[in-house]
Amino acid sequence: MNIYYEYYKSPVGKLLLVGDGVNIMKLGFPSGKMKLRHERNWTKDGLPFKQAICQLEAFFEGELKSFDLPLVVTGTSFRKLVWAGLMDIPYGETWSYSQLANHIGQPNACRAVGSANGVNPIPIIIPCHRVVGSDGSLTGFGGGLKTKEFLLELESKNVDR
Repeated sequence: MNIYYEYYKSPVGKLLLVGDGVNIMKLGFPSGKMKLRHERNWTKDGLPFKQAICQLEAFFEGELKSFDLPLVVTGTSFRKLVWAGLMDIPYGETWSYSQLANHIGQPNACRAVGSANGVNPIPIIIPCHRVVGSDGSLTGFGGGLKTKEFLLELESKNVDR
């Protein structure tokens, strides 16, 4: 299978989009835990990411509240359950790990939910930045806490737009 990539210059830095030509498979940040660089055997091609970049631009302009892109994620069934649950967190809102665990029917799995959230392969599009500590504090984020804060502020000021 061919893997394609493209870099997108966003307000939070250069993001790396990775996909199979149809589906988005990864989104990487320029720094932080989810730092991602392209691999030599990947093909640089912006065409497969045209729709994704258009939607990312609309998101960063505060016009897009929810992404509609073909995604393929690789992970355990539990991680996929958590990532699907993240898609249910409304734009401009935050949930605690406990709320997310309850939402997916795993109320005793807060730590495992946090772990799965932390390895979300497609942040921003799968909105793991909307998960905060039980006291409302910003907790770890693959793109760094400044990026998480930026994304939450962006959403909060555009929620009623």
